[in-house]
Amino acid sequence: MPYRTLSAEKVIETIDKLEKRVRERFPEAGLVEVAQELSQTARRCAIDAERLKETSPRMKAGIYAVWALGGAVFLMLISGLISEGLEWKPASLVQVLEPTMNLAVLLVIGLMTITRQEQHWKRNKALDYLHELRSIAHVIDMHQLTKDPYRHALAATPSSPPRVLTGVLLERYLDYCSEMLSLTGKLAALFAQSVKDPEVIAGAGDIEQLATALSRKIWQKIMAFSRYEEAAGK
Repeated sequence: MPYRTLSAEKVIETIDKLEKRVRERFPEAGLVEVAQELSQTARRCAIDAERLKETSPRMKAGIYAVWALGGAVFLMLISGLISEGLEWKPASLVQVLEPTMNLAVLLVIGLMTITRQEQHWKRNKALDYLHELRSIAHVIDMHQLTKDPYRHALAATPSSPPRVLTGVLLERYLDYCSEMLSLTGKLAALFAQSVKDPEVIAGAGDIEQLATALSRKIWQKIMAFSRYEEAAGK
């Protein structure tokens, strides 16, 4: 369903365009490096999120090994009973039933253990990426933190950050930060879409909430700047 799942290719394409926009508009800004890092991270996220959807080769090998071992043990069991003079009568089959059931239980336990290990590995892999995306979101927030929409209306103090951006450029810079935060949340959503694990889904949701909260602070600045510009124009 093209409109029911998040496309990693579209997310990467959007991030790449944003990185170019940031570089072209603010070639000397540190935000360019953050956008480049986000673009590189997006490619790794897309590859691994797609990989986590599939059964890993080691899990397939483990499943085949368990079935092969179970089949070999079953054949050895039957061969041993035949060599002991087993007669294929309903009453004699009771001798086969108990060890066969025990073997089946062991097979199920083995398969469940492999499956749980696979789920644990996928969960840890996804959580590592989510931790990285959470850090990127905070880095983006640090870049907009000192961008004060009222600064140009106040006298600078000795500790005031340098006034590099004013007017529309400041608004555009903040808008780029908001877009980057939104796309960071989209990368987190890729893992919630790929790994059906409650912990991963919750972690991805936390990052999306974080990105939304940080973006809301940015838009409060933009709105405050717009109101000030409108008042100054009057």
